[in-house]
Amino acid sequence: MPAYTLYIANKNYSSWSLRPWLLMTELGIAFSERLIPFEDNNHANFKAFAPNAKVPCLHDGDTVVWDSLAIMEYLAESHSAVWPEAAKARAWARSASAEMHAGFSGLRNHCSMNCGLRLRLHGTPDSLAGDLQRLDELWNDGLSRFGGPFLAGPAFTAVDAFYAPVAFRIQTYDLPLSGASRAYAHRLLALDGMQAWYDAALAEPWREAGHEREILAQAELLHDFRR
Repeated sequence: MPAYTLYIANKNYSSWSLRPWLLMTELGIAFSERLIPFEDNNHANFKAFAPNAKVPCLHDGDTVVWDSLAIMEYLAESHSAVWPEAAKARAWARSASAEMHAGFSGLRNHCSMNCGLRLRLHGTPDSLAGDLQRLDELWNDGLSRFGGPFLAGPAFTAVDAFYAPVAFRIQTYDLPLSGASRAYAHRLLALDGMQAWYDAALAEPWREAGHEREILAQAELLHDFRR
């Protein structure tokens, strides 16, 4: 029985849940998954397993780790492949992960994750345009600096997991980025873990009204692939 239990929410919506789930899946770190669906913007039920009533939350025996970045660092204490081996790449990866964790509010606010939909934005606000420019700059920097195919070198690490939800957003909204950035997003989407998450997201029976309203307020619905 795996020592780790990872609590997540709907795979269709929960970008924060995807990050540690994908990292652990791609690195072969065994864990038990507990999926608790969102309930119309009322997350009080998450309090049963997370002190902040949010996902993701990792349980390791009687140790509870909430917040995606804290989970990555906790796992790194026991699993060396979480961050790049080389010191310079590791420092860059941690900085880029922290930037994603704390920033890109324009991208979050205008392009909520919904794996199953294809959408056309009503427009591109300055905050979103600025975030896309920074994203393109950051991805190209990492890919050129460390040689790819992942952001900090040849291996998939935590920094790629942090930006994995952006790959789903690029797919959903057809966001304009450079060729190198789009190619990187396609590499993420092709990962076995990303394919498994996507298939599960399409098959989910739940719809959370708040997420659905937020998305359709920002964009025109082109197609819904959810089953």
